[in-house]
Amino acid sequence: MAAPEPDPRPGPASGPTSGPTSDSEPDTGPGPGPDTPPGTAPGPAPAARSGPGLGFGSGSGSGPRPGTDADSDTDADSDAPPGPEPLTVPSMSAGPDFGLRPWEMSDLPLVREAAQDPYIPLITTIPARYSDKAAEAFVRRQWDRAATGHGYPFAIVRSRDRRPVGAIGLWLRDLPQGRASIGYWMVASGRGQGVTRAALRTVTHWALHDLRVPRLQLFIEPWNTASAHIAEDVGYRREGLLRGWQQVGDERRDMAVYGLLNSDGPADGRAVAED
Repeated sequence: MAAPEPDPRPGPASGPTSGPTSDSEPDTGPGPGPDTPPGTAPGPAPAARSGPGLGFGSGSGSGPRPGTDADSDTDADSDAPPGPEPLTVPSMSAGPDFGLRPWEMSDLPLVREAAQDPYIPLITTIPARYSDKAAEAFVRRQWDRAATGHGYPFAIVRSRDRRPVGAIGLWLRDLPQGRASIGYWMVASGRGQGVTRAALRTVTHWALHDLRVPRLQLFIEPWNTASAHIAEDVGYRREGLLRGWQQVGDERRDMAVYGLLNSDGPADGRAVAED
């Protein structure tokens, strides 16, 4: 798993092969209501940024910040940067056997299975003690991440039976600096089928070539050799070790950082992020 984004809640997050990476979803507070379509912003929204030309730099994320009036005469916040725009999470094929789509309330069984994993709750905001209420809150957080412009959270679904088996997200917190990060996790029933590699390759290609993100990065614990091999196979290159980078359970853990640039050429004779 590639590490999800750090959880900003106080204290450690409650609570493998291609297990979670260190870029998991942060808890951004209550998300859209239960009737809000998954992957969309609640209420009227500006044009969604789901295709090419996300943009980065000082002008990214145009539009009024939440709680401000776009037509107001006040200049109290005139120097504050604009907030991110809502995003629409697309559905995409990840090869013949898997697909990516927005989270749905029907995905609670996936949250239940992930909550039973010994590692996933330590490094993500998956509840360590499952309840329907906690699982519903988790799904709403994924909707909220798109609605607030912070990233694209996907459920990974097996094509033959439409069963969700994991999650992957493209997180845009550092997009103004020209970089984004990817995090993913896979439950036990989805491992060993090539699903993590297919999902990572799909999101990587989409981010580099359609969204034109200049740099992508992953954070992986050094012991997680299976996840490291998947990242390297897709074209990511290990760039160094970040000591004590992230809280995992009750301790600070080192993370290896893997990077991939839009300008990188083929890795080991294979086109970067191509099938």
